Amino acid sequence: MNKLAPFIVVIFSMFSFSIASAQDWQYDLDGALALAKEKDQKVVLFFTGSDWCPPCIKLEKNVLSSNEFSEFADQKYVWLKADFPRRKKNKISKEQKKKNKALADRYNKRMVFPVILILNKEGLVLGATGYRRDLDVKGYISLLTSFDSFGD
Repeated sequence: MNKLAPFIVVIFSMFSFSIASAQDWQYDLDGALALAKEKDQKVVLFFTGSDWCPPCIKLEKNVLSSNEFSEFADQKYVWLKADFPRRKKNKISKEQKKKNKALADRYNKRMVFPVILILNKEGLVLGATGYRRDLDVKGYISLLTSFDSFGD
């Protein structure tokens, strides 16, 4: 039993760490805006093709999922994701497809992926970006922070 204890502690720690570092994604605009008003934060709306769009996958893996970015983002933003997966195993509900389509009709009519929009608490776009090879985590933090000076 004692031989397994360190292994169990390591596995549990890794599991806990991965949960703690993930964004708390919202999937409904009205809910995200209500939460933003309650927390006095802005909304990050992320349009992604999570299982087919290489830049989307890179952005989420290398920037959005990093510990440094998560700590920054959770303090400043409510996270809203509009995912458009193509593989059957990643299929989303019809209701969620409808919500994502409505988000795209309002904010991403050309269906460009990935797109990150910063919205104020009323849903107005303050800034937009996408995948940028020239930006690392600190660069994205700086860019998103620069959008805070607009609107509101």
